[in-house]
Amino acid sequence: MPQKVLCDGCGETLYEGYEIKSPEEIYETYNGRCPKCGKKLLLIPKRVEILPARDSLRSSQ
Repeated sequence: MPQKVLCDGCGETLYEGYEIKSPEEIYETYNGRCPKCGKKLLLIPKRVEILPARDSLRSSQ
């Protein structure tokens, strides 16, 4: 299951991939600030969404 982390300020993708990364890893990657808008990143997520797999993935089984 892929993970996608977005900036709460501007929506910039901070991380997207299959390897799960902790908030601390992402925070350290950008020195605690969004590279696009400069907003301070938080270590505690403000919003978490879990979405179902796409139907096309299930129908190929």
